[in-house]
Amino acid sequence: MRLLVTGIKQFSNKSLLRPRGSLSSVSKCSEGPEDRNVRQLLCGSSPVVLAKVRGNVEVLEDFISEDNERALMEELEPGLKKKRYEFDHWDDAIHGYRETERVQWSAACEVVLGRVRKVAFPEASALLGPVHVLDLDKAGYIKPHIDSIKFCGTTIAGLSLLSDSVMRLVSADNAADWLDLLLPRRSLYILRNHARFNFTHEILKDEESFFSGKRVPRHRRISVICRNFPV
Repeated sequence: MRLLVTGIKQFSNKSLLRPRGSLSSVSKCSEGPEDRNVRQLLCGSSPVVLAKVRGNVEVLEDFISEDNERALMEELEPGLKKKRYEFDHWDDAIHGYRETERVQWSAACEVVLGRVRKVAFPEASALLGPVHVLDLDKAGYIKPHIDSIKFCGTTIAGLSLLSDSVMRLVSADNAADWLDLLLPRRSLYILRNHARFNFTHEILKDEESFFSGKRVPRHRRISVICRNFPV
């Protein structure tokens, strides 16, 4: 499977190649504005880092319902079951995955994807036709990378199905500047502009999956990802 050959590039800056999980057990991190009625889904190395990505990183909890998730899985599972999980991605960026692209969806799923597009992308934005589907095994993970600007536009938006997970963003200029995103099951994450081009992103291994010092068990995870065309 090489669907990501033109859509993803491994980040090779050696300054970022610290031991994996070196931030996993961090218990003190800066969080966004406190609101007792809203669960914190972002935390970072400093308020300055959070300010840098303000407006360019969003996590919308409970974006879809259980029925929406079930409809998506009923459509995706038959095709995914025909594929095997791979542990030898072409550029070593992803381990324990299977993937596909889908153009046609059922009416119920189109409604869900229509909501994603409306919330995540500017009006009249030219979107890539195929929706990318990435199925990550419980033992799988995604290493730090930056999506290629040649084949992906200013925005990526992904639904998280089946499991909670933690996404980590690290500045391409300074590995000390980082941001963790808690991605609850059935949430939508959006990365735009500065967060897309100047930060690597990764999905942590199950054993390294912590958010603000708290364990976030990770199981099989499917992401349904929409992108816009490069400018």
